[in-house]
Amino acid sequence: MKRVLYIGNKLNNQNSTVTSIETLGNLLKKEGYQVITVSDKKNKALRFIDMCFSVFKYQKQTDVILIDTYSTLNFYYALGVSICAQIVRLPYIPILHGGGLQLRLRNDYKKSKFLFNRAMCNVSPSFYLKEKFEEFGYFNIITIPNTIVLKHYPYKPKVPSKTILWVRSFSKIYNPMLAIKVVEQMLPKHPDIKLCMVGPEKDGSLKECKNYAERKSLPVTFTGKLSKEEWIKISENFSIFLNTTNFDNTPVSIIEAMALGFSIVSTSVGGIPYLLEHRKDALLVPPNSDSAFIEALEELFSDSDLPKKLSENARIKAEKFDWEIVKQKWFEILN
Repeated sequence: MKRVLYIGNKLNNQNSTVTSIETLGNLLKKEGYQVITVSDKKNKALRFIDMCFSVFKYQKQTDVILIDTYSTLNFYYALGVSICAQIVRLPYIPILHGGGLQLRLRNDYKKSKFLFNRAMCNVSPSFYLKEKFEEFGYFNIITIPNTIVLKHYPYKPKVPSKTILWVRSFSKIYNPMLAIKVVEQMLPKHPDIKLCMVGPEKDGSLKECKNYAERKSLPVTFTGKLSKEEWIKISENFSIFLNTTNFDNTPVSIIEAMALGFSIVSTSVGGIPYLLEHRKDALLVPPNSDSAFIEALEELFSDSDLPKKLSENARIKAEKFDWEIVKQKWFEILN
């Protein structure tokens, strides 16, 4: 088995959401790979130093480096690690995250070329991001979807209700306030509507949402960060999953919602249309549109057959993301 150095934001114990390094890293360990994961430093500068230093520290214990690669500041983490990997002549594989990476390809053309062209390959979790990279001339892209362990997501047909769940970090790019304003506008007609929002603070959005909901006396519950097991347990009390994001790739939270049998209403942005099919396994709406979300929710409230259809089809599709299937693709490139 290959020895893997996996570099990314290992911050689950610091009030951040679980990321790929913690899920995929642990799954690879269970398959027999020797996996070292870095970094858990909270300070961004120290984290960057730790990531780069680890390449030299563990070079004799490593056959290949996996690098979680994002479009924001973390892009430079990946770039720095790739430079170190090239110095010690270790093959590396960027794992592409975030629907905004194509903007990085355009705005940082030379840096992107240095990072992605010299990689052993680049792993994209969606055909959407693969197509965007190919438009810029990158053809060393392998598609391996984000994965879940399906047995951890018990499928229970949900009784149609006006209970809505939102699961994400509270960040402006995920537009959490939209979910609250949708509920606010629907409340006079549907006094039994409820919204539960699960996720940690990211950029001040959680505080803003809490203040707004409290000021307006809205039926919105905020749980903060929950473990996977905790939010799956809570999900039993809700029937609709709302995804309000303005940018996205292939979010694990939606795959999880599919597996749990939710009726999903999501913005049609980034890789979402590659993941969900409108009116087959979800209802897709334009981003940042209160009226479009309201119209979709009204349809779910009034049509008893539609939620059942969306739920069943979503679960069937979610089964394709099970680790027992996806792991074969990882074996192919790592071995």
